[in-house]
Amino acid sequence: MVRLFEGVPVTIRSLKEGTLFRNRSRRGVPVPIVRIEGKYADFAVYETPALGFLCQSSGISTMSSRYRKSAGDKTLLSFGVRRAHPAIAPMIDRASYIGGCDAVSSILGAKRIGHPPQGTMPHAEVLVFGDSRKAFDAYSRAAHKGTRKIALVDTFSDEKSEALLAARTIPDLYAVRLDTPKSRRGSFASIVSEVRWELDANGFRNVRIIVSGGIREEDIPSLIAAGVDGFGVGTAISNAPTVDFALDIVEVDGRKYTKRGKYSGAKEVYRCPKCLNFDVLHEGQKPARCPDCGTKQESMLHTVVREGKRTSKEESPDSIRERVLSELKSISEP
Repeated sequence: MVRLFEGVPVTIRSLKEGTLFRNRSRRGVPVPIVRIEGKYADFAVYETPALGFLCQSSGISTMSSRYRKSAGDKTLLSFGVRRAHPAIAPMIDRASYIGGCDAVSSILGAKRIGHPPQGTMPHAEVLVFGDSRKAFDAYSRAAHKGTRKIALVDTFSDEKSEALLAARTIPDLYAVRLDTPKSRRGSFASIVSEVRWELDANGFRNVRIIVSGGIREEDIPSLIAAGVDGFGVGTAISNAPTVDFALDIVEVDGRKYTKRGKYSGAKEVYRCPKCLNFDVLHEGQKPARCPDCGTKQESMLHTVVREGKRTSKEESPDSIRERVLSELKSISEP
């Protein structure tokens, strides 16, 4: 969004990208995440795209973070770009990565975050060869050096049979992927448990198990208990509900007023770094210490644009993601 306002005579203060925030303060005041100062006529035309940038990407990052919190230290792959228009694939993958996914599947999205794309062999390959062993062998020989080889093991026969076949065919197999359709699952956790048992029994303890195909947040604990090492999550992340931000005029020429249902006047935003609880105060008002733990609260709005000029270099996706992961550790619930 900062790029949108470069060259526009406005000053913008905002939360740092990747900051976890609550929609309301401890007193029930809506938490502003961006504050724009300038002539409305100069930036009115940018209101809709600015909200579009914020609303959709924040929704995707939020859902990615929820899955990250639920999955713990297990691998989390973003598979969602095939469920959205390709023009926004880089945005989806960047937002997914920032929110907590370990890797993304699209080439453009991977370039956007500065990491190689990660995926698995497709069902199409197995179907084209018409034989799982031939497909596994071809995949093993064609994969780029250094690629984590992940074999899809649910095309023709049951998952444990194809998992063992893949492990015996691909010497450096990293993982098997179960993409079992819901109509064929029964208990998905039981299928995973069975595959894990057979891999271990046949000397393939190093081969991991990754699952995909409509994985819900509530499915994750039972799947981890059954032996899952990673998740490929698509539609749930890429089609995540948007965060319903709005842009409201709250002050004109020093006069504090706004539409009904909103809170007038320029505001300061503070947060307890320990509890992550927010306080929203009138401009110039100083914060008290956190009433819950006594910690000194920190100012959260930082100047990112001053009179149309960016005030600092663009932060890397890796740096933003580290902020998200660090703050996720401070909350107990997804």
